[in-house]
Amino acid sequence: MGVIVTSLFGLLFGSLAMGAWIGIALLFTGLGLGYLFTSLPMDKVLPQYVFNILTTPDLVALPLFILMGEFLFRTKLSEALFKGLAPWAGLLPGRLLHVNVIGCSIFAAISGSSAATTQVVGRMTLKELLARGYSAEVAIGSLAGAGTLGFLIPPSTVMIMYGVLAEESVLRLFTAGFLPGLLLASIFSGWIMIHSTIRRDFVPESERALRHMPLRQRVAALKDLAPAMFLIICVLGSMYGGLATPSEAAALGVVGAFIVSLMQGALNAKVLRDICLGAVQTCSVMGMIILGASVLGNITSTLGIPEAVAGTVSDWNLSPTMLIIALMVLYLILGTALEGFSMIATTLPVVLPIVEAAGFDKVWFGIFIVLVVEMAQITPPVAFNFAVIQNITGRSTPFIARVTFPYLLIMMGFVILLAVFPGIVNVMPNLLLGS
Repeated sequence: MGVIVTSLFGLLFGSLAMGAWIGIALLFTGLGLGYLFTSLPMDKVLPQYVFNILTTPDLVALPLFILMGEFLFRTKLSEALFKGLAPWAGLLPGRLLHVNVIGCSIFAAISGSSAATTQVVGRMTLKELLARGYSAEVAIGSLAGAGTLGFLIPPSTVMIMYGVLAEESVLRLFTAGFLPGLLLASIFSGWIMIHSTIRRDFVPESERALRHMPLRQRVAALKDLAPAMFLIICVLGSMYGGLATPSEAAALGVVGAFIVSLMQGALNAKVLRDICLGAVQTCSVMGMIILGASVLGNITSTLGIPEAVAGTVSDWNLSPTMLIIALMVLYLILGTALEGFSMIATTLPVVLPIVEAAGFDKVWFGIFIVLVVEMAQITPPVAFNFAVIQNITGRSTPFIARVTFPYLLIMMGFVILLAVFPGIVNVMPNLLLGS
């Protein structure tokens, strides 16, 4: 077994060191192990793997949500969200800083992408907040932290990928993400209230007048949230109303995003071309990662690697909570070098059996995976949310890392909370879908 594991790491990291894309590296490693250590006819097995994984019904939702995100990226949704949320956020300590958290939570319920959530919400809110005199420290930090909610609050592209690879219901994963997502968003807002109360210079004095805005003006601002609410009804309303599967809801979301783009005057021939090209490129990369991870997972399972590793870890006699803390540290280290989808693809075949043996189910571990992938979004040097914010503000990576660090600590504490109280994850799926 030692030779097999050594070969696995050698093939994988060797191909990555040579500059291979992560999907190609995973596929190459799986095929290499198959040829070296099994008697399987890989030339006949590979087409079967390709067909089985790429025709999984739940996988249809992935390209549709990506296409939806491409449409939304080019709309005026961020401006509408800011106008609709600002009068109400002004009632809270921290004032308009909460627009980052609430706006990201709403957009997360539409897009399924962390980077898209950060980009769409941030390009409007950061410009407006900094122009009004809010502290750059908390404005940028709250956006980077809240932007990660794009993966946790359903729909989520990460959940779709995990569901396909772990053979778990995507709808159940989506349902499980609601309560943790709302709780985490509430904790982020709570930290903003505490932080801005301690440091009163974070909010300009002129903004304190927002709490005296007439009620009719606040109510009138709600009309600006109509496009976002329309899209949420298209996607989540159709799913939980029993009218559509996740894939069908994704298709409705694409139609809804097209209508919103059209009504806002954001579409022309060039934009449509860019949307299609962007969606095809993203889907191609993710499809290759999913295929490579599936092949590698099947081969390692055939060779008994997950069982061997699970047995070794069991001999350490770690408590379930200590196991989760150890895995969180592992993923934080991996997050400094790999982006989220690659982390899932490379580790899931080995880690999932260990977690199940410790008593956690696949739905709970799916939410854990989403949270650690979110942490990777704000863990330099490979931190996609940082790259998005740098593009918007021009600030340095060390500055963004420093102001985002409190939100990373909050997420780490939240993961431990879910390990101690796993019912937080399972209560919604059990209530709405049955145990």
